[in-house]
Amino acid sequence: MTTKPSPGPRERLLAAAQDLFYSRGASVGVDALLKEANVARRSLYEHFGGKDGLVAAVLRRAADEDLAWYEAALAGATEPRARLLGLFDRLDELVSNEAFRGCRYFAADLALADPDHPAHMETEAFRRRLRELLVRELVALGHASPERGAEQLHLLIEGTLVMGATQDGQHPARAARELAAVILE
Repeated sequence: MTTKPSPGPRERLLAAAQDLFYSRGASVGVDALLKEANVARRSLYEHFGGKDGLVAAVLRRAADEDLAWYEAALAGATEPRARLLGLFDRLDELVSNEAFRGCRYFAADLALADPDHPAHMETEAFRRRLRELLVRELVALGHASPERGAEQLHLLIEGTLVMGATQDGQHPARAARELAAVILE
């Protein structure tokens, strides 16, 4: 019988930080992170150089997971227009979930005032990758202006995530889907 090894300190720190930063924000204290991850303070500094490095690593890891979510949402259809509109249907499901706390990238940008904080590089990298994904879909659709259309769709996505975190039961993704349909024409 093979037993699965338990995660090491680095992985426990990443998992605990990802959960805590999403549920309580990037201002969570180091002591709470260490307690949740059940690791010594030394592990934080050895693996991430400190809390700032951990925040950036969490955002990098979350970005990969979130972009995989977007890819899966798009995979719900084969035709490019249906793929893009279906994305807003999936966003509606996401923001309607009671565990939804908003956009982690927007929250990190607001919480971390220092413009040189390494987290800002990660939030921008995530947004750039998401826009590239949208451009790819719009090119497949034959959209007349894929870059501009991607910018507009990205604005609708970000707005959906912000509104979804602040307005229970309002379904902002449904309104965003209607506007997305106009952009796709």
